[in-house]
Amino acid sequence: MNDNRLRAEQWQPMVGEFLAPILGGSATAWAEANRVVMDGIQEPTAWQARLQTAPNYQTFDRGYLLDWLQRMCAIVEVTPPPDAESVALARRASASIVRRVHSAFPGAVEAIRTLHAREFTLHTASGESSRELAGYLEAMGVRDCFGRLFGPDLIDTHKAGPGFYTCLLADAGVAPEAALVVDDNPMVLRWAAQVGAKTVLVGAAATDGFETTLRIGSLAELPEQLRIAN
Repeated sequence: MNDNRLRAEQWQPMVGEFLAPILGGSATAWAEANRVVMDGIQEPTAWQARLQTAPNYQTFDRGYLLDWLQRMCAIVEVTPPPDAESVALARRASASIVRRVHSAFPGAVEAIRTLHAREFTLHTASGESSRELAGYLEAMGVRDCFGRLFGPDLIDTHKAGPGFYTCLLADAGVAPEAALVVDDNPMVLRWAAQVGAKTVLVGAAATDGFETTLRIGSLAELPEQLRIAN
C-alpha cells in the first residue's frame, strides 16, 4: 500500500523534528542518525538474528525500540533516557510520525475504498505492529476499511514463515481457501500458498517458478481484476 522509499524520506526529517526539542542535538543530525541506524537494523542477517533470538513479540518490540533510540542517541552524542523512558519515548515518536507520513502508491487508496464498498472483508498482513499500521492507514484515510491490523503483535508471531498466515487466518476466523493474500514479495506469498490461501503478486518481482493465483502491476488494478475473475 505504501512506497517504502517515500516513507523513509519522510520519516528521517520527522524523527529530527520530534526528538531534537526533547533530547537536544540538531534535527539534521537526528535525521542522518535515523538513516544510519535503520540501515544497520534492517540489514538482512542482523534482522533475522533479531527475530530468532526474541522469545516473543513483546520482547522483540521492546528491544527494537530501545536499540533504535539509543543507537541514534550515540550518533547524535546525547545521553539517552533510562531504558523504560527510552521505550516510551520511541513509541511516542513513532505514533506521531506514522500519522503524518503520506506515501501511498498511486491508486491504492481508491482501490481499498472500492473493495470495501464491494463488501470485501479487508485485514492487513504486515511485519509491522498494529499500532504503526493504524497510523499509516489513518493518514491514508482508510482505517475504517479494515478489520484486524495484523501486525505480529496481535498473534505473537513474526511474518517470517507459513506460521504467520496460519495464526493470522485462525485469529481472523477465515478458512485458508477463502483467503486472498496480496503482497509484493513472492517469498511471503509462497508461505501463504503453503497454508492454502490464494495469492496476488503486485509488481514485477521474480517468482523463481512459484505461480501466484493472480499477478498485477499495481494495487490500483486489483478491484477490476477481481471483478473480472468473479
